Amino acid sequence: MESLFDATLDALKLLISFDADLWQIIWVSYSVSVRAILIAAPFAIITAYLLAFHQFIFRRAFILLVETWLALPAVVVGLTLYIMLSRSGPMGDWGLLFTQTAMVIGQIILAFPIIAALTFAVFKGCDERIRETAITLGLPEWKTILITIRELRFGILAAVVAGFSRIIAEVGCALMVGGNILNYTRNMTTAIALETTKGSFTSGIALGFVLLLTALLLNYTVFKLGSDKNHLL
Repeated sequence: MESLFDATLDALKLLISFDADLWQIIWVSYSVSVRAILIAAPFAIITAYLLAFHQFIFRRAFILLVETWLALPAVVVGLTLYIMLSRSGPMGDWGLLFTQTAMVIGQIILAFPIIAALTFAVFKGCDERIRETAITLGLPEWKTILITIRELRFGILAAVVAGFSRIIAEVGCALMVGGNILNYTRNMTTAIALETTKGSFTSGIALGFVLLLTALLLNYTVFKLGSDKNHLL
């Protein structure tokens, strides 16, 4: 077995050389997760807005559902989707199992409650005068929503980043519904799991670097935007 130091050096060389197979895996990860977050975020933000500012039947039940949904393990989502999308499942005729589309669906399910719950907390903790001013001006509901989101955009962005960080690093659901197919559904986390079981750590370490760098850049962006906001106040 190669030493950790040698494996780390080889991993850096692999990244710098722009190895085609490695960067294809990275591309699949970002492609799937970006699509998932672009779909999940708008629905989660609107859901959080409705739960925070509107009263309707079963509202408390919906809030409890979203908060409970946060603890749903990725493997449970993967198992449920696998059963639903398998040939004997109710959506088996759609032919989605072991496709990127299935991975996107799984990541949407995982990202939605995180963004919704965190955005709900942002909305509940905001200055109520933001909405009251918009309502007093007689603005339509959709403009009120946009104004509220704009004023609270830094907190909402942090919620979206948290959702993205969750899905790009998950492995259970992606492995079960994606099938870990080379050059198609093999993403960074499933590739790391595969290489580790094979006892080959070079690719796994390289992909781990990319995941860590992604987390660092995302969190720095949120921190920087928050700092810039404080300087403007």
